Amino acid sequence: MSELLKQIAECIEFGKINKAAPFPPQMKGQEGADELTRKALDEGISAQDILTYGMMAGMEKVGIKFRNNEIFVPQVLMSAKAMNTAMVHLKPYFLSGEVKQKGTFIIGTVEGDLHDIGKNLVSMMVEGNGWNLVDLGTDVKAEKFIAALKEHRGAYVGLSALLTTTMVNMEKITNAIREAVPDAKITIGGAPVNDEFCKKIGADKYSKDPQGLVEYLNAEVA
Repeated sequence: MSELLKQIAECIEFGKINKAAPFPPQMKGQEGADELTRKALDEGISAQDILTYGMMAGMEKVGIKFRNNEIFVPQVLMSAKAMNTAMVHLKPYFLSGEVKQKGTFIIGTVEGDLHDIGKNLVSMMVEGNGWNLVDLGTDVKAEKFIAALKEHRGAYVGLSALLTTTMVNMEKITNAIREAVPDAKITIGGAPVNDEFCKKIGADKYSKDPQGLVEYLNAEVA
């Protein structure tokens, strides 16, 4: 693998955005994901390879470290910032179809719940692993999920909740989606939910952390 791609993966793993960024201290003064991605494109490395062997490789390490409690939310946010900065250079290649995404993932925090940190972490991990992301935001009603699923046929959907009081809405939304789009693949996550609740409401997959969801999605399209 190209040395540049290894460096991009490392910048994303450690949250090195660009040369001017002081974080992380051990990479101070070095070029970051921004400059290295531009350089890789200039050197003729394909956008697909940059996504696969640079960004996705870096984000996978972030996901595993986060699951193992080796890093915490602030570090994940820095990695996501580095990834998003680099992703700007790849956007034209997504639009032209030169870079193939694995599929579409629709996510939202369910009706009645305004918490978005968990949802945002999942979004970053999923997008960083080569998925087209549709983020519906917080306090999302069933109709909005259904409209997005009808617009993005074959997409997977993620329901997030942080409050025990909004778990009931998760069940209501799952039932409404099943009625409108019977073959939809529904995943759930959040502090109050678990595998037993997932089975009870008829969702397809519960993940206790973002990496678990990414592994499920990737296995689905492998």
